[in-house]
Amino acid sequence: MAPHTIAVAGKGGVGKTTTCGMLIDYLCKKKKGPVLVVDADANSNLNEVLGVEVETSLGQIREEMAQAELKGTIPSGMTKADYAEMKFSSALIEDDDFDMLVMGRTQGKGCYCYVNGVLQSQVAKYAANYAYVVMDNEAGLEHIARGTLPHVDTMLLISDCSRRGVQAVARIAEMIGQMNLNPGQMGLIINRAPQGDLDPGIREEIDKHGLKLFGVLPHDEAVYRCDCDGKPSAYLSEDDPMKAALNKILRDIGL
Repeated sequence: MAPHTIAVAGKGGVGKTTTCGMLIDYLCKKKKGPVLVVDADANSNLNEVLGVEVETSLGQIREEMAQAELKGTIPSGMTKADYAEMKFSSALIEDDDFDMLVMGRTQGKGCYCYVNGVLQSQVAKYAANYAYVVMDNEAGLEHIARGTLPHVDTMLLISDCSRRGVQAVARIAEMIGQMNLNPGQMGLIINRAPQGDLDPGIREEIDKHGLKLFGVLPHDEAVYRCDCDGKPSAYLSEDDPMKAALNKILRDIGL
């Protein structure tokens, strides 16, 4: 069976990656795996939320390959295609509960299209081995638009509790409609709400844009402390306010 694909999107700084990390922990704790995690943000930091060391990314491997080709150090008897396959296969990070691919940055001008293509091919190669594929996206939807995920079953739009944040995800939702991506289900999660309460003005903004609200997450001091102390926030206790609220949302939408 094809995996259930989940894409997480939203503008930077709204807690998108923290939410994505807790989602991954939820799936693993519920024994929903195996899970393939795809960090498709060039400014990769999902691994920090998950407490995973990343030794290499697809972007770094792309640079190593370019240097090897330039210097003529590709092993003799190996084609460029074979060398690429060997190197890119080493980018899959295997953890106890999930595996992970990290896009990462590249240095050369105009090389993101190439790395996007590599990410798409690597996801296609591995996806059938997993029950879930979870992708943390950049602020836009470049990777989804390029077909990195052939189909999105669940689209989670993450915003903070501000009008500008809601307006940003409304633009993303509009893009999703224009690109005919047709996710199986799509909804908004509001993050960092004081005491977990949604201000009437923010609800008005949500309704104005016709967004489906999946739920509200409270501002969480423990998440802030994890960030300050460099600790993985994905593994906060199950009774942590943000985590408990997110877990309820995920159950309610059938995950």
